[in-house]
Amino acid sequence: MDASMKGKCPVMHGANTESKHSVMDWWPNALHLDILHQHDTKTNPLGPDFNYREEFLKLDLEALKADLKFLMTQSQDWWPADWGHYGGLMIRMAWHSAGTYRTSDGRGGSNTGNQRFAPLNSWPDNVNLDKARRLLWPVKKKYGDKISWADLFILAGNMAYESMGFKTFGFGGGREDIWHPEKDIYWGAEKQWLAPTENRYADDQNRESLENPLAAVQMGLIYVNPEGVDGKPDPLRTAKDVRTTFKRMGMNDEETVALTAGGHTVGKAHGNGDASLLGPSPEAAPLEHQGFGWMNPKGKGNAEHTVTSGLEGAWTTHPDRWNHDYFHLLLDYEWELKKSPAGAWQWEPVNIREEDKPFDAHLPGLRRNPMMTDADMAMKMDPEYRRISERFYRDPDHFADAFARAWFKLTHRDMGPRSRYLGADVPREDLIWQDPVPSVDYTLSEDEIQRLKATILQSGLSREDLINTAWDSARTFRCSDFRGGTNGARIRLSPQKDWVGNEPERLARVLAQLSEIQSGLSKKVSIADLIVLGGSAAVEQAAREAGFPVQVAFRPGRGDATPEMTDAASFDVLEPIHDGYRNWLKKDYVVPPEELLLDRTQLMGLTAPEMTVLIGGMRVLGTNYGGSRHGVFTDRVGVLSNDFFVHLTDMNYSWKPVADNLYHIVDRKSGEVRWTATRVDLVFGSNSVLRAYAEVYAQDDHQEKFVLDFVKAWEKVMHANF
Repeated sequence: MDASMKGKCPVMHGANTESKHSVMDWWPNALHLDILHQHDTKTNPLGPDFNYREEFLKLDLEALKADLKFLMTQSQDWWPADWGHYGGLMIRMAWHSAGTYRTSDGRGGSNTGNQRFAPLNSWPDNVNLDKARRLLWPVKKKYGDKISWADLFILAGNMAYESMGFKTFGFGGGREDIWHPEKDIYWGAEKQWLAPTENRYADDQNRESLENPLAAVQMGLIYVNPEGVDGKPDPLRTAKDVRTTFKRMGMNDEETVALTAGGHTVGKAHGNGDASLLGPSPEAAPLEHQGFGWMNPKGKGNAEHTVTSGLEGAWTTHPDRWNHDYFHLLLDYEWELKKSPAGAWQWEPVNIREEDKPFDAHLPGLRRNPMMTDADMAMKMDPEYRRISERFYRDPDHFADAFARAWFKLTHRDMGPRSRYLGADVPREDLIWQDPVPSVDYTLSEDEIQRLKATILQSGLSREDLINTAWDSARTFRCSDFRGGTNGARIRLSPQKDWVGNEPERLARVLAQLSEIQSGLSKKVSIADLIVLGGSAAVEQAAREAGFPVQVAFRPGRGDATPEMTDAASFDVLEPIHDGYRNWLKKDYVVPPEELLLDRTQLMGLTAPEMTVLIGGMRVLGTNYGGSRHGVFTDRVGVLSNDFFVHLTDMNYSWKPVADNLYHIVDRKSGEVRWTATRVDLVFGSNSVLRAYAEVYAQDDHQEKFVLDFVKAWEKVMHANF
């Protein structure tokens, strides 16, 4: 062998391990479809037939809860428990799992167990939560598939509180694990952890100008910087950040104070050492660390030498059990700025009585000063937060109830309606933030369904009216937090009935006709069911005219929500400001329309092939917003044909830009403008992956496949939240 060949790697070096570069980096402006593939079933080791909801129902929940409570006081040498109790650590793990939730797009939160993967497993704000997850491993190993990591994180937080003497509001299971990083969630544009906050604000002095859809104030934080804005203590300025970020999580001022106080009643912050000496995060750590990160080379590396946030100390006198010390210490003492051993700014009390000092978490008999973060001091100095804090101080029972409810909301906010919750500990009370929907007491036979379809089709409503109303009702669904969708028919109520994207005048006319049909029925059927039935009946009619008689599956049982069941203000974030499926933009945006389409598609839980077939079908059905004919590449409008794909891929035409987001489809021979199109239309011929899908549906032998695939995707949209 040639000596120069010895020791050379037999495979392409770095091809499978380097993450800095992608083959697509050569074309930075290309449309990347990864967001639609990020939960591909190939990544799931449990297989396509695994049903977590069925497995959870086999779980001995009481035994699991008992094991978690037992775990809390079983201190391990490799990661000793503060005061002999892991409660504070487990609560922080659960909190940080849930606390990434944001109302703007429903992403983040506890619903997927994403804290196991990058970037969250290596965020600066999640330092040492890898230890909490590893402490839970024996429990997860024992109960296996019957409990997901996502559910276990939250249940561990609940049991931590209960083992420390606090009664939680309840627990609902049903969170399903993902199996690889959610690389396409937008956490911010910064390329540096904890970059200055000005990067996220249109106006650094206006703290409400935080970039949408973000909620955290800096890259790598769950909420706000504990030392103050950009690490500069100023409780009144920090209060503005706290109010903005908690509002974007769906929390009001009272819930914010309750969560801050209740979360800081137990446990401690860790900063007894030099944070700059910590080893790399889990995602960057060497193999021998086996998934552990932030290893501390000084002292024991843990216990009294633990470094996490850099702040050091407990918030309360008795941090190993539920107590009412937080407001006593915060409000009854004056506080001054000090530096922790790690050099972080924190607030410490002036002239505190010895008996009000907490004992050291690991050194027997030694008392330490408590401390507060800048956000804690905001609870004292901001006028509204102080008013609430004083009320909670005077009434411990009210505080305990407010915190129990706020903690439940925090940890369940992204699970959708209560009907999705599993287990014996689900509270019976319907909460307004769960978007409750009344149950119905009727069933429909197949004959009754067919008669209802015929009645709706004979009502004088057009095919476009029926399809558009059903689509507009369904498109609000977000698989990120299971809000929106057809169940509840909230398209009848404020604010949805007045949204520009729902064409209010047309919508009011359609709803009035459906209400008239409902009033004439011998059996009461909800408007929600009639909306879906009408759209599905119109799709069936369009398919028949294309030569393919099909049945669109329908499951009755949707309820009609009332205004009293609807927190109208919370639905503002669900308002569509674009809909590529109906070829509509509320206004011009910096983000290209095709990128907006991908975002909407992913939130609806659709795949790239489903997106493709739905776009092609919606165009030929003539369902564009306002009756626009952009992208309607057919002479048989209203017929469920594959004409969109046939003409999109026809080389007898050329494509000419004539304005922003407007193109002419021109006959090459005659020069005649045959059709018009938008970027969303033409991306299905331009992008190589989407063109491959489009060509499938353009084939002569796939006309029936197109219809069947469209119907299947339509059914998925109509039943998404039901």
